[in-house]
Amino acid sequence: MFDTLSDRLSATFKNLRGKGRLSEADIDATAREIRIALLEADVALPVVRAFIASVKERARGSEVSQALNPAQQVVKIVNEELVGILGGETRRLRFAKNPPTVIMLAGLQGAGKTTLAGKLGLWLKSQGHSPLLVACDLQRPNAVNQLSVVADRAGVAVYAPEPGNGVGDPVKVAKDSIEFAKAKVHDIVIVDTAGRLGIDEELMRQAADIRDAVSPDEILFVVDAMIGQDAVNTAEAFRDGVGFDGVVLSKLDGDARGGAALSIAHVTGKQIMFASNGEKLEDFDAFHPDRMASRILDMGDLLTLIEQAEKTFSQEEAAKMASKLASSKGKDFTLDDFLAQMEQVRKMGSISKLLGMLPGMGQIKDQINNIDERDVDRTAAIIKSMTPKERAEPTIINGSRRARIAKGSGVEVSAVKNLVERFFEARKMMSKMAQGGGMPGMPGMPGMGGGPGRQKKQVKQAKGKRKSGNPMKRKAEEQAEAARREQAAQGGAFNLPAQEDKNFELPDEFKKFMG
Repeated sequence: MFDTLSDRLSATFKNLRGKGRLSEADIDATAREIRIALLEADVALPVVRAFIASVKERARGSEVSQALNPAQQVVKIVNEELVGILGGETRRLRFAKNPPTVIMLAGLQGAGKTTLAGKLGLWLKSQGHSPLLVACDLQRPNAVNQLSVVADRAGVAVYAPEPGNGVGDPVKVAKDSIEFAKAKVHDIVIVDTAGRLGIDEELMRQAADIRDAVSPDEILFVVDAMIGQDAVNTAEAFRDGVGFDGVVLSKLDGDARGGAALSIAHVTGKQIMFASNGEKLEDFDAFHPDRMASRILDMGDLLTLIEQAEKTFSQEEAAKMASKLASSKGKDFTLDDFLAQMEQVRKMGSISKLLGMLPGMGQIKDQINNIDERDVDRTAAIIKSMTPKERAEPTIINGSRRARIAKGSGVEVSAVKNLVERFFEARKMMSKMAQGGGMPGMPGMPGMGGGPGRQKKQVKQAKGKRKSGNPMKRKAEEQAEAARREQAAQGGAFNLPAQEDKNFELPDEFKKFMG
């Protein structure tokens, strides 16, 4: 969604690196690039103007001029301003003191209200609530049937007394649903209302009548994140005609530029509360402005990644796997365990989406997007084609066994061989980390593998270079040494030519150690 904006901003900040001080021209040029990036992302013009004015004002202040790293300070300012226009703090649902809590969904036709009702119902169910979906969209063909199917998939109850397709009174259905929820002990009622292709008087009147009939605790305006600039106009019309308390962004996984998300909260004064970012009912969560700003600036979203992992992995299973890896150099960790871990990761979502939450992954965005999710299925097929003994002791897999496994899983023999080799390498690395050895291949650094004792063994007393006893040979060696010194003096660090050394820059992760 925000790829274009992220790429533009990353390129802008890259130009600031290495500058010990920012001039007025640097600040103006940076502001100009950020303005272009926001406009290209379909952010509303009033929002862009306010954003740029705030960034320039802060960039000219003391927090940048007195900073040790002005470029990083500008990134920090932009991040904080992005969080601000996205709504600031995370907005939570307000629950009624006396159940049921009534949540009304409003928005245009095609925004995804019906599907979102199921997603919201499943999300609330996972938190221990008992939601009821109410079919008040009696205009759109098959809308009632669609809500019933979505409710069934989500495992929540539905109230749909009218067949729809133009038959029934939506206001009466909404009003009766409250008594039905009380009788069946549902603590949350989610009312799915009808939409229109555009804003009209009939749509607003029906939405207002349903609002007055059920007195909702929350009115959520559902907007298609791919609608672009028109999202702001539609949101303002709903705000003035019906009123709403929060915004839900649907289709956030689309290929639009994402300006709607950056505009609605600022223009309407109502925060984005939820975001739908996929086709599955599980692809739905609370909207966190700070995490979204972090994603836009390619800083990753580790908190969401951790939350998803906590939902998928049980602490008991994690401890069991860790003990297997820590004992006997990881030999207790089998291909069955490897398959179980892989299937758990798969439950968290697509591999490319998970990798996209890691910091700096925007730089290899194309490779991540080209990941074949079916590789996980192929790997599972190979492991399941093995006998229990082969999965427990992969060392016994020889040529004839590889041929049988390849035939059973429909892959080449080389794929089986590569999988087993990768498994041994991964097990060795994970075992070393589980035993507290840290990352392999980095001796001598605390917590990074290899202790001081090992380092002493590896360091040998350097001997002085002996000079040749042959006068002619010794003279040639001295001339070569003089030439090497002259080249090093003309060049820069790492024996690079001066021009290349001038452009050399430490990676960001090492800069914090350089003061």
